[in-house]
Amino acid sequence: MVRPILYVAITNHGFGHSTRTASIVNTIQKLCPEILLILVTTAPRWLLESYIEGDFILRQRAFDLGVIQADSLTMDKAATLSRLREIQKNQNPLIASEVSFIRQNRVNLILADIPFLACGFAKAADIPCWMLSNFGWDFIYRDWGGEFIEIADWISGWYADCNLLFRLPFHEPMSSFPNITDVGLTGGIPKYPSEEIRATWGITAQQDKTILLSFGGLGLQQIPYHNLSNFPDWQFISFDKSAPELPNLIKITNNKYRPIDFMPVCGRVVSKPGYGTFAEASILEVPMVTIPRDDFAEAKFLLEGISDYNHHQIITPTEFFEGNWEFLHQLPQPPQQKQGIGKDGNETIAKAVINYLQSI
Repeated sequence: MVRPILYVAITNHGFGHSTRTASIVNTIQKLCPEILLILVTTAPRWLLESYIEGDFILRQRAFDLGVIQADSLTMDKAATLSRLREIQKNQNPLIASEVSFIRQNRVNLILADIPFLACGFAKAADIPCWMLSNFGWDFIYRDWGGEFIEIADWISGWYADCNLLFRLPFHEPMSSFPNITDVGLTGGIPKYPSEEIRATWGITAQQDKTILLSFGGLGLQQIPYHNLSNFPDWQFISFDKSAPELPNLIKITNNKYRPIDFMPVCGRVVSKPGYGTFAEASILEVPMVTIPRDDFAEAKFLLEGISDYNHHQIITPTEFFEGNWEFLHQLPQPPQQKQGIGKDGNETIAKAVINYLQSI
């Protein structure tokens, strides 16, 4: 029997795209172990392995860049534009190289989150390209105006060749895509019982006084950690390796643990707007504290989504960076929508991929 082969292309921007796609890939693998997985990304293997339990091939290639950032909230638009123009100039050899790899390895389907050139690979290799996201890069760049408009138009043209988009919750309209299927929330599931997490990491504070600080793979410069001294009987959890040593701060440096593994023992998650953290917190119904981002168009839809479907606090950057974190003494707002949100995105996408691969 010939193994079906799935080529998974992941946008190279932070860790969020990698982890949400890896959680779907893990579901595909569990439901249909015979599918051979090729993950195409510059994300570190340890990150992918923290979500994918079985084997996969890692092809380290970058076809897009998202936004060049110093940290989770600071963007370099000039450098981003320069790199995008470089990709535009080199698109033909990039596509030719990847099509050669796809043909040699007899790939049956491309699943992409959400590098636009993947549509070009699929078209040239004469196989389908399915995508998943809550936004397209054309939407992000178009919002910046000026010279980014032409870049956005170029990217929209590629997305128009996408055969099927699985549109995640908290999404922009994604009008460049001709064929859209809406799905529920996606994300990982905790690997360890809460009791084990508490015992291993010495978490003794009650749940409502245990706070996860989660700012993604890019981190955040100048988190005002001095505010933790205002909460001596609380415990804070951070994946920031450069965080100071503080009596009530637990630093997670072991790569086998992920933020979602700590969410069940926390009363709140404090984070920048990001689909992965918002989705996983909403699946587990852990309240979110977040800071708006006026310069990143996706943030508006994320904030609307978290307000509609989870307990939440939306605080100002001043409250976070310059205040004394008084917001932690206030109760989160309840979700605005009475009806809940679907949480079966992993399974919906996985089953569609498996059904297609088993039908050819």
